[in-house]
Amino acid sequence: MKIGPKFKIAKRLGAPIFEKTQTQKFALSQARGGKTLKRRAQVSDYKRQLIEKQKMRLTYGITEKQLRRYVDESLTKSHQPISLLMSRLESRLDNVVYRMGLAKTRRLARQMVAHGHIVVNGRKLSIPSYKVTPADVISVREGSKNSGLFVGLAENHDQASIPAWASFDLKKMEGKLSAQPTYDPKEAMFDPEQVFEFYSR
Repeated sequence: MKIGPKFKIAKRLGAPIFEKTQTQKFALSQARGGKTLKRRAQVSDYKRQLIEKQKMRLTYGITEKQLRRYVDESLTKSHQPISLLMSRLESRLDNVVYRMGLAKTRRLARQMVAHGHIVVNGRKLSIPSYKVTPADVISVREGSKNSGLFVGLAENHDQASIPAWASFDLKKMEGKLSAQPTYDPKEAMFDPEQVFEFYSR
């Protein structure tokens, strides 16, 4: 999925949703632009909702069609659609690979999956949107362990950054979910409630 100039997009959305914008340079740029933003007219509800929707979509690197489907499913299947939506997004195979620390970004994790480097329950899967369950075992394909993507992983892997609902064994090069992913509002750079408001218009 082609995204465009990340710095410009993140600045427009007002959130460092890409790795390259999670820097001091971007933070200073946002701080300088703060005074200008305050002088602007109030943002309409529609625009605010649109911005939050774009933040969510670009954070997970999914298409408009995919996000709409996830939102519709969450509204249909649960009385707590926000929790279900976030669980579904976090359960995507590309996101789980990222959360386990195998990739520095979700985009790189998606490429790993698409190029066949990841195995689920002993079977190579190249579908980034595959829904991972606690019963699944996620591992690096045997033939990929010596590729440049994973050489040095042991030295650079950040075990502390793995969420409580996931685990990864560096020696075995495999991991799994200990539970369904949960939503932590403090971690999100977007407001899911505004996303539902956008799609309910």
